[in-house]
Amino acid sequence: MTTVSANREGRSPALPRLSIPWIVTGTYLSLMLLVPIAALILKSATLSPGEIWKIATSPTALSAYNVTFVTALGAGVINGLAGLIIAWVLVRYNFPLKRFVDALLDLPFALPTAVAGLTLATVYSEKGWIGALFAPFGVKIAFTRWGVFLAMLFISLPFVVRTVQPVLLEVEKEVEEAAWSLGATPWQTVWRVVLPPIMPAVLTGVALGFARAVGEYGSVVIVASNIPFKDLIAPVLIFQRLEQYDYAGATVIGTVMLLISLIMLLAINLLQAWGRRYGN
Repeated sequence: MTTVSANREGRSPALPRLSIPWIVTGTYLSLMLLVPIAALILKSATLSPGEIWKIATSPTALSAYNVTFVTALGAGVINGLAGLIIAWVLVRYNFPLKRFVDALLDLPFALPTAVAGLTLATVYSEKGWIGALFAPFGVKIAFTRWGVFLAMLFISLPFVVRTVQPVLLEVEKEVEEAAWSLGATPWQTVWRVVLPPIMPAVLTGVALGFARAVGEYGSVVIVASNIPFKDLIAPVLIFQRLEQYDYAGATVIGTVMLLISLIMLLAINLLQAWGRRYGN
């Protein structure tokens, strides 16, 4: 009642009083997010600006950023399209072993990343079931950047499917049938009726998958050769720095990854906001 009266009189509403939920939220977020991020930044700040710039822009680091972020973004976009189609099939169609396929999609969540990398390396190596099919044409998948891409695809696919699936369940088929009855083509129905309400969920799934792919280590380190300027990713480069006891250098690269990830996630969130406005 006080808040409503304050709003009517043009005054700002009173701030919520501190309570146990607020205290728990602030404490947990501080311990889990703010303190580790601050420690990372402060550790890298122990170096001079010149040293930070030299480490952050070294040729090896720039190549690792490129492999990590470009490949993760490509995996997120591909999974955005594939995950939407898979979610559509799971929601709109009935077929044998549907529940098994639905449960199988959660396998990357439960499977240890090292096991995932070992599986991909076995299947896509030059002597593997799939890799052997490409070997005669001189195409090598495992232990190249393609192996990194496959690992990122594998571990990020469930994020898109599980984000889009519940939204598709709420989309009524009658709306599509009404569009057809009014003369809309299948493409017009998909573009103007189906996609707008689910696009924010698709973008959310892409953002989650991208973030997961950027931080992937266990599967990539096995399925890639981890050679600089070829398929070395930033998380592996950080680990290599730690093995050399170069803690400051590792934190600098980690800080750069943090900043780039925040910028890209912010851009995706802006796209989500645009998608919500477009959908409405």
